[in-house]
Amino acid sequence: MTKPLKRHLPTSPFKAPVAPPPKEFAVGDQVTHDMYGLGRVIGIEDGIAALVDFGSVRQRILSPYSKMSKL
Repeated sequence: MTKPLKRHLPTSPFKAPVAPPPKEFAVGDQVTHDMYGLGRVIGIEDGIAALVDFGSVRQRILSPYSKMSKL
């Protein structure tokens, strides 16, 4: 099930919600993940996923990387 799309009227006194810029990672970046902890990016699949080595495990993290951030 999808979320209903919210429209923003141009005459509204409230600002339109701004979408955050997409996260971009490069090979060699140090990252932290909410579930796996600290890791290093070892591969990138053009905007689809990032392969990250967390020491004990390698994980393929899918975009939009909501639980992962760059250090």
